[in-house]
Amino acid sequence: MDYRDAGVDVEAGRAFVDQIRNLVHSTFRPEVIGGIGGFGGCFQLPPGFKEPVLVSGTDGVGTKLKIAQILNCHDTVGIDLVAMCVNDVLTSGAEPLFFLDYVATGKLEPEQLTQVVAGIAAGCSLAGCALLGGETAEMPGFYSVGEYDLAGFCVGIVEKSQMLDGSQVQLGDVAIALPSTGVHSNGLSLVRKIVSDRALDWSERPPLLGGETIAEAFLKPTQIYVKPVLASRQAELEIHGMAHITGGGLPENLPRCLGKNQSIHIQPHSWTIPPIFQWLAEVGSVSAEAMYNTFNMGIGFVLLVPPYQVEKTITFFQSQDISALAIGEVIDGSGTLTGLP
Repeated sequence: MDYRDAGVDVEAGRAFVDQIRNLVHSTFRPEVIGGIGGFGGCFQLPPGFKEPVLVSGTDGVGTKLKIAQILNCHDTVGIDLVAMCVNDVLTSGAEPLFFLDYVATGKLEPEQLTQVVAGIAAGCSLAGCALLGGETAEMPGFYSVGEYDLAGFCVGIVEKSQMLDGSQVQLGDVAIALPSTGVHSNGLSLVRKIVSDRALDWSERPPLLGGETIAEAFLKPTQIYVKPVLASRQAELEIHGMAHITGGGLPENLPRCLGKNQSIHIQPHSWTIPPIFQWLAEVGSVSAEAMYNTFNMGIGFVLLVPPYQVEKTITFFQSQDISALAIGEVIDGSGTLTGLP
């Protein structure tokens, strides 16, 4: 017997690396040293920093992958993977430098996984970071044929004096929301349960979804906020804090960017809840509390700015085709969020 008899095709793995080589190279920044295929990726720190701080983040895509695999649609989940990492790193004020991925599958299917890596490369381009390397593991018996899992890791850089850590946040700061593109990559286990329990088909087009199929609505990739947010800081907008709204929604994530003895009060009717969340609540009989604690409810990223910067901040993001709006303010408290239904 050999390794192929055990279900692992080493030659197919080598061919797959050759197949994705151009995708990886398309994301390279000037600081990348060498190519892919070595034991480690090499990256030279960009010049101009006095006290550079490296900021790292890691994440996955979660059970959204199940939907992609059921529908045999693999070209967007790689964007989700990158987004979940780079948006987290961004909250410290850091510019993402490079990204590495880990793909595990039961049987390597080059066409399927090339679509996945194409999405990862697209996400890296949207974030301005290099896809520095990765690992593909063929694990027969651990994953079924056609199944795969994704994990990613990102490193960013920020000048120490420009790093956001909660200490800059002040009472009275205003929360400026940037919209999500849908559920992003959180709460999909509940979505799948609703679809399954209600015996719905992913190809159905509920009226509330505006002509989209259920699959199209929930496979929309996570928005990557890196370039417009970094541009806002370069435009010298005064930003005191940032939050990426992921699992746990606004109640769990927004307080994470606060300083000591602070909370945030939200004006619950200050934004329009997108139809996709209305549909989930109605079809799944999900309470308002559960919705806000599971989903982003149409808000993917939040900036905290002083009151005199609100209009300027909203105008800037509108110039970037992003419909920013004020949704609340920082108040005295103990790290909680108030005002939601």
